[in-house]
Parts: sequence; C-alpha cells; structure tokens
Amino acid sequence: MTTTLTVLYDAGCPLCSRFRDWLVLQPTLVPLRLVPAGSAEAHALFPTLDHDRTLREVTVVGDDGAVWTNEHAWVMCLWATRRFRSMAERLAHPAWLPLARGAAATAAGVRHLLTPGGDYPDRCAGTCAPTYVQG
Repeated sequence: MTTTLTVLYDAGCPLCSRFRDWLVLQPTLVPLRLVPAGSAEAHALFPTLDHDRTLREVTVVGDDGAVWTNEHAWVMCLWATRRFRSMAERLAHPAWLPLARGAAATAAGVRHLLTPGGDYPDRCAGTCAPTYVQG
C-alpha cells in the first residue's frame, strides 16, 4: 500500500509549476513529495525511470514502486488531497478519466494557462494541458 507519493513535475511548465504550488497548500491524506522532473534529485530517487518522459508527462511514483502518468497521475495528485479525494475517485472511472487534467487544472486555479495558443516556454511540450478538439 502506498503511504507517500512523489510527484515529478516539469518546473519549466507554467501549468505544472502552478499545480505544484497549489498542491503544497493542500491538506493531504497521503504525504506528497514534489520533485522537479529531470533533476538530480529525481535521478537519485528513481534511477531506472525514463526521465526524459517525466519531462513530457506528469508522473507520480508511489513508495511501493507504482507509477502513474498523464491523466492517472493528475487523479493520484487529487486523490492525495483531503478536499478533492472524492472528485479523484469519480474521475478515476474510465468514462471520466479524460476530464482529469482539466479538473486538476481548475482546482489549481490555472484556467488562464489553458487557453489555446497559451504561452509556454520552449522546453515545455504543452502535453500537460488539455487537448482542444474543434467541433
């Protein structure tokens, strides 16, 4: 059973950084360790992890070795919080999973970063932002 979660986030991405700042302020049911993806600390903690991939995809690692990426990682971050655990449990359902990134971003108050054509630094792939589909 996981008792601590490590969140590897892209410190060069405004969405990831804002979400990290928001997570720090949340009361949690599961302790979170927030580590910049690709950092020396991340490499030391998880030497076998694909660190290039962690810069493209939010990644959460449990102390039991479980790894979550993309929507699943966003859900795990919310699941760790006292206030948003029930939302995370709903979002974990396959029908709702595509909404997980948007829910996490909304909870963190970063809607202004999610506009199409948003200003991301060159090294931020933008893969952490929801995909917009023209209807």
